[in-house]
Amino acid sequence: MKKTVLMGMSGSGKTTLIQSLLGEERRYNKTQTVEHYLHFIDTPGEYIEHRSFYRALIMTAVDAELIGLVQDVGRASWIPPAFATTFAKPVFGIVTKTDLAAATDLAEAREVLVRAGADPVFEVSAFTGAGMDDLWRYLDQPDEQAVAA
Repeated sequence: MKKTVLMGMSGSGKTTLIQSLLGEERRYNKTQTVEHYLHFIDTPGEYIEHRSFYRALIMTAVDAELIGLVQDVGRASWIPPAFATTFAKPVFGIVTKTDLAAATDLAEAREVLVRAGADPVFEVSAFTGAGMDDLWRYLDQPDEQAVAA
């Protein structure tokens, strides 16, 4: 599995997503600093919410093979358009909390990630498990397949 850094707003579900993917018990834990897990790097939401911290995201991404932009449904986004062009690595998107979403919320969250340059975009719920298998398969692909996906 490729080392993946997750970036998104506070409360978007990055930590819960990692806990679910790793089969850990879900527990709320406000990420205060960059945290390293087996195959994941979890970043504080404030890093994307404040432009002055973008350098920290860029430096953190150096240690990863993939960049995952996380957007939860029903919330305004702080992920800027074309943000993926900041990185010289594949950038994919994850719409989280799909179990709480109306169809329009899903479409809006997906559009945020597409405008940011994320491709592909996955729609998941860490609580129901919806979409998690597809995300897992993407993360577990050999290098050349993940780039082409």
